[in-house]
Amino acid sequence: QVQLVESGGGLVQPGGSLRLSCSGSGSIFSITTMGWYRQAPGKLRELVAYIGTGSRRIYTDSVKGRFTISRDNAQNTMYLQMNSLKPEDTAVYYCNRYPNPFNSWGRGTQVTVSS
Repeated sequence: QVQLVESGGGLVQPGGSLRLSCSGSGSIFSITTMGWYRQAPGKLRELVAYIGTGSRRIYTDSVKGRFTISRDNAQNTMYLQMNSLKPEDTAVYYCNRYPNPFNSWGRGTQVTVSS
């Protein structure tokens, strides 16, 4: 059973930055394309970005140029550097495999962008 733990969220003003971390059990990161997802209140969970095993990176249009996804396979950890945050980025952020997420999701980490 894969266990995923997200951290690094918080309250930040518009224009601020946060760095999210995702830690996973086992050696999944080195052989799996991983993604960051988010779910805002009243909305469906959406993919924010994913990073392939060869470090290919894809971003949803709304975060391009502001967010950077990276990974450290040796540490089984993935990151999401979020800059120039906007109120519409407010959501709970999750990490999971992309595509075909594992059945077990972590608790996520809350990101709130507000003045």
